[in-house]
Amino acid sequence: MSVFSKVGSGIAILAASALVLSGCAAAEEEATEEAAVVEALTLKIGTALPQTGNLAFLGPPEEAGVALAIQDVNEAAAGITVEVEWGDSGDTDNKAYETEIPRLLNAGVSAILGAASSGTSLQFIDQVIAANVIQFSPANTSAAFTTYEDNGLYWRTAPSDVLQGEVLGNWLAEDGHQNIAMIVLNDSYGTGLAQFTTEAFEAAGGSVLAAPTYNTGDTNFTSQINEVLAVDPDAIVLITFEEAKTIIPELLSQYPSDQIYMVDGNLANFSEDFDAGTMTGAKGTLPGLDTNAIGDFTTRMNESWVAAGNADLEGVFAYGAEAYDAVVLLALAALAAGATDGPTVAGKLQEVSGGSGGGEKCFSFAECAAIINAGGVADYDGVSGPITFNEVGDPTEASIGKYIYLEDNTYEPFAG
Repeated sequence: MSVFSKVGSGIAILAASALVLSGCAAAEEEATEEAAVVEALTLKIGTALPQTGNLAFLGPPEEAGVALAIQDVNEAAAGITVEVEWGDSGDTDNKAYETEIPRLLNAGVSAILGAASSGTSLQFIDQVIAANVIQFSPANTSAAFTTYEDNGLYWRTAPSDVLQGEVLGNWLAEDGHQNIAMIVLNDSYGTGLAQFTTEAFEAAGGSVLAAPTYNTGDTNFTSQINEVLAVDPDAIVLITFEEAKTIIPELLSQYPSDQIYMVDGNLANFSEDFDAGTMTGAKGTLPGLDTNAIGDFTTRMNESWVAAGNADLEGVFAYGAEAYDAVVLLALAALAAGATDGPTVAGKLQEVSGGSGGGEKCFSFAECAAIINAGGVADYDGVSGPITFNEVGDPTEASIGKYIYLEDNTYEPFAG
């Protein structure tokens, strides 16, 4: 019973000694302190990002984004702490996820970040959902996730390939190409992006003359290369992952580099893989704001990553911003919910992204957390963009960057 209820009970209570009142006040203060301790949240997340496999080049920037977000959340001291259990998704060939996902779930995580590959995520999404854990990918772009039965537990900060395909298809047409060919990874990402690129390109009046596929784990691509060269295309689109390192030398020994188009799955720094000039003029698309637009962030992310004892990211920042935003959104959702279990956190993700609730715009974890802790509703606009989730966990606002390769086989934002 509180001091105030005692005061209302009669004159005899009012006559109680100052010692009793002091004791009650002290008890109240102690109870308040205890409540504050109880209310402090710890959110444990796991990562299933590609440390190995055909997207391993995306692992470092994604993990760097996660690490920086955790640092920013924890340094804000806003009532929630994030802990991480690092893990490897691998790919559908080495199947690292078969042991890593059970390990992460057994560690008691509330959310798993990953995988980067849509095809890999589809291998373990049901397992994660069944455990009532959130699966949150910074890089899945397959349209398959939009209608997936996920109990509201699957989210992503990368846009569907419907958008990337439209941008790429129109870019090919704008560059004057009329007849193109593709080499395509045979999984949900590759075939989906090929489909949307084809639809956009054909709507602009172009034709796709050949689109041979290959499977994860394949190491010889001569038949696919011969097939696309046989149709004499104006341009060739490589919708691949790291297999591009094997395809490019053989293909570009017979075809000009400035007629090659890359995508997010293979837009990498090839400065140490090929001779200077190999990739000059090749172009590519990558979801997210271009690296010029988020230069301050990528600099800070790289410096923090290197300071922690990791190798320099060397200009490869793909999906680092999306990974950062994923962690921030999870932390904000947990703070807004006052809980850290997967379904409850998931129930607040759309709100903190601005997709519902009519919240107040904010642009960092600390700023948004202050709004939530003051009793308001936060609408986080992230490093990767406004995000703004719809009811199925897809961002409704996104950007697709265009890039061009330089003489040293690195790429920069395309200014044309």
